[in-house]
Amino acid sequence: MKLKRIGLGLLVLSMLSCNFVTRMILPATATPAPTATPIATLAPSQTPLVPSYIPPECQASAPFATISPDLALAQPTITFEPNPEISKDLQVDVFDELTKKVDTVYVYPDFNGKDWTEIKARYRAKIEAGLDTESFYLEMQAMINELGDEHSFYLSPLEVKASEAELRGENDYVGVGIFSLPDPERQIISIISTFPNSPAEHAGIKPHDKVIAVDGVPLQFDVDATRQIRGPKCSAVTLTVQTPGEAPRDIMLIRASIQGNLNIVSQLAPTTDGSKIGYIFIPTFFDETIPPQIKEAMEAFGPLDGLILDVRLNGGGSSSVVDPIFELFVDGTLGKFVSRNDSRTLKIKADPINNSQTVPIIVIVSEDTVSYGEIFAGVLKDLGRAKVVGQTSLGNVEVLHGYDFDDNSQVWIASETFYSATSETNFEQSGIIPDVEAFAEWDSITFETDPAVKAAVELLGH
Repeated sequence: MKLKRIGLGLLVLSMLSCNFVTRMILPATATPAPTATPIATLAPSQTPLVPSYIPPECQASAPFATISPDLALAQPTITFEPNPEISKDLQVDVFDELTKKVDTVYVYPDFNGKDWTEIKARYRAKIEAGLDTESFYLEMQAMINELGDEHSFYLSPLEVKASEAELRGENDYVGVGIFSLPDPERQIISIISTFPNSPAEHAGIKPHDKVIAVDGVPLQFDVDATRQIRGPKCSAVTLTVQTPGEAPRDIMLIRASIQGNLNIVSQLAPTTDGSKIGYIFIPTFFDETIPPQIKEAMEAFGPLDGLILDVRLNGGGSSSVVDPIFELFVDGTLGKFVSRNDSRTLKIKADPINNSQTVPIIVIVSEDTVSYGEIFAGVLKDLGRAKVVGQTSLGNVEVLHGYDFDDNSQVWIASETFYSATSETNFEQSGIIPDVEAFAEWDSITFETDPAVKAAVELLGH
């Protein structure tokens, strides 16, 4: 077994904080071929819909077919291509290596209050009784989930490939191009962003929109709401989408290959005194194209009177993404990562663009700001480089270390927690507490009506 190193090779240990993969409409299941007889998807008025955009790869296709919502939900949980078969002996070897790593590096010596000895024995018995390859990977995922820290996770070999491509900003999957946040409590999927040149972008779907139904059927969160949107390339799906302040509308999309990276949003915030306030929405720290995008935005802004960094929907990511962003705004020792037996310092060397090292900063956070999102906001606040606006985050700052196994599967284990260099605040216990509370549901606002942006501008004194 080898220790996994990620990205730019900046750290001796690779670190990943709360992967955001689960937010993506990313097909992880096999999908049936389109039905032989096309099924027209109708708007509530029964007027036939037509797609606003037909992907080039689908131009020569037969008439676009839909798959029924029931069929979409019934799709088996298997990958498009199977993981390579592994023997029972290799399953045992992977299990032994995996459990030893949890034994030695898991950040909680009491295994988060779980009976880890019993858990290990139960899953070893399943392997000894005989598991096929796909069942083995599912069982290993389930075993790590039983630790209950909401961070640690296990990936099959094919999931490792997809995750590494995602980190490089090289997403490649079939879908409509939505980066989203499922909200089971309110039975919606909020749109965080759309992929460039995707069917969703061409259809005019934008951040702050929400999906409330698929092919006329409400979202099914008791299964997996995102599975309703999946399907084969060049098949059709109708999403019922609502923009804040507008009536719901039906949009027909043609599923296509989605490739490339997510984009930040950068623009100037409105002010009444002529001041120049930059705004950057950072959707994730799990995409190594994000730092150069932020640098490009800072160059384009020029010197600023203030800067708003929005990480309210940032589910974390990798240190190889966060550290270059830190370098724009701070310098020196930021804090330390503490494991069961050791600690190490987080130290940054400044790499300013224009007045980025001195510009007053506001960071926007929410309950959906997680892991490196929280560390980023908390460090800037503790150093006095930023004020924080929004909603208190939930406090999930464990840092994960990744380990590869001989079958090319991978486990990420919560191995450290973070402490700021300039305060005794325990982010894990307190979360990131805003200086000014300002919150509205993402799908209820636009940039122009966003109370957090308004509060940020006022806190900057403009």
